Amino acid sequence: MKFRISLFLLTFALVASSTSTAHASACSNSTIQGTYAFTIHGQAFLPDGSTLLIDGLAKTTFDGKGNLTQLDAVAVNGNVAPGWASNTGTYSVNPDCTGTFTVTNGSQLPVHLQMIVAQSGNTIHDMVIDPGFATTAEADRVRIPRD
Repeated sequence: MKFRISLFLLTFALVASSTSTAHASACSNSTIQGTYAFTIHGQAFLPDGSTLLIDGLAKTTFDGKGNLTQLDAVAVNGNVAPGWASNTGTYSVNPDCTGTFTVTNGSQLPVHLQMIVAQSGNTIHDMVIDPGFATTAEADRVRIPRD
């Protein structure tokens, strides 16, 4: 019985210390400074009731100050335009590692997203929040900028 109580207290102490360590470093725009490779998947729902299957890849570079550049290739129902589309945008990361970003391509409406930054900034999970979209993406950091 004494052993179980000691084991419980040790486990509790480890969990408490790891939780306080996890919250010790807040996120900010600079947490995701660098280049990320995104995989995109989802659907778009059209006003006539039909749906479009969306799949894509994006290479997004966050500057650590709230601006981004992006190259993407997105397939709609299996059809993708050749080449990479070039985009720009802005982003904001909250201290709790949630955030938002907007991607703009001059010829199309901007895309608005919510994100969660994970793994000390090495992973991003996001979803489009514009009406009519059920699209998510996952990204891994591929490069950290060198000063």
